[in-house]
Amino acid sequence: MISAGDFRNGITIELDNNIYQIIEFQHVKPGKGAAFVRTKLKNIKSGGVVEKTFRPTEKCPQARIDRKDMQYLYSDGDLFNFMDVENYEQIALNSETIGDALKFVKENEMCKICSHNGNVFAVEPPLFVELEITETEPGFKGDTATGATKPATVETGATVYVPLFVNQGDKIKIDTRTGEYLSRA
Repeated sequence: MISAGDFRNGITIELDNNIYQIIEFQHVKPGKGAAFVRTKLKNIKSGGVVEKTFRPTEKCPQARIDRKDMQYLYSDGDLFNFMDVENYEQIALNSETIGDALKFVKENEMCKICSHNGNVFAVEPPLFVELEITETEPGFKGDTATGATKPATVETGATVYVPLFVNQGDKIKIDTRTGEYLSRA
């Protein structure tokens, strides 16, 4: 159990049969009345964000989230297959659980599988990936001064906006959290 007075960003709690992660918290002491803690909570399973206030003495059970490194093997229609590299056990997750997480992940790359009480609810891709551009318009000499971008398709099929000087066949580094181009690899 954790009291609301001890809340910190990133802590996961169980509330109303759901698992929430604390995104923001603020201790408020109004001129009149008792102090309270204002929080922004992200529902880990659905992704929705709610605001809730707590009394500082209120207690919530702390949720334990297990993150395990697993290798993404392949997709088979609606199922995505992962393997535990320690004991070679395989699991298949449906596309509802995966969401957009594997948009920039190639086969055989490592991902983190997040679970609570044995129920997998999310997949975290690596923070940065290097992918090859399979399709983009050619850049023209002298077009680099404006900071303009063009769409490019990478080998996983996702679209990324890249600077004009990047060409087809180049390897680029992408931030998977935002989907933004970082640099050439």
